[in-house]
Amino acid sequence: MKTMRKLLLAAILFYIPLHSMAWGVLGHRIVAEIANSYLTNKARKQIQRILGNESMAITSNWPDFIKSDTSFNYLSPWHYINLREGLTEAAIELHLKQDTTVNAYTKIGWLTEQLRVKELSADKKLMYLRLLVHLVGDVHQPMHVGRFEDLGGNRIRVQWFNSPTNLHVIWDEKLIDFQQLSYTEYVKAINHTTREQRKAWQAEPTSRWIIDSYNIAQKLYAGITTPDQKLSYRYNFDHVQTLNDQLLKGGVHLAGLLNQIFG
Repeated sequence: MKTMRKLLLAAILFYIPLHSMAWGVLGHRIVAEIANSYLTNKARKQIQRILGNESMAITSNWPDFIKSDTSFNYLSPWHYINLREGLTEAAIELHLKQDTTVNAYTKIGWLTEQLRVKELSADKKLMYLRLLVHLVGDVHQPMHVGRFEDLGGNRIRVQWFNSPTNLHVIWDEKLIDFQQLSYTEYVKAINHTTREQRKAWQAEPTSRWIIDSYNIAQKLYAGITTPDQKLSYRYNFDHVQTLNDQLLKGGVHLAGLLNQIFG
């Protein structure tokens, strides 16, 4: 009986990291709240009609919460895009132009097209909007544009302040949680952009978001040189600006996309 309990516990511990949530609850809410601050009046009104009393920040976590319902299992590959190591930016651009597989990149494009259809039913509008808000956040988490062989860093074991975890979870949750801010406090701390900056970011195609996350992911992989490498204060010091930049860009990019659809 004890052996069975140990095997069950081991299975649970192995299962959880492989299904971790991009950015975690706080990260997705931060991205969505930043996006909300840059919506046009027209887009905000249309989005409010779709969401009802639910805010963008709260709705952003729906695609992770529904993972407990097996009928939504088909959505799992929508949350990430795996790419081979060592690709040039030109190679990534070419790959994305030819990509017809189910992943975050192709589904962001598909959801954008669907939400522009005026005859789309109310229930589909709600689901597709929730998914789009979430997936834009996903592709700004660098490890969601990671390698297939390690499941976006899920198999890269590390220690976070002497507690075992993996590289994916570090970027999903640990770094954000370490700042000890609520999502509204976090937004106030980092949401400082100029009009020119927002205009430049919002002119970037989705492929650019993927390339930027891919380039960051490659540097993060290179920084882990030993199994169970110990990460703590120095890792936070070295990477918190990148973390904040990705959250901020995610929100600005999301606002630009929603303004195009609904504005």
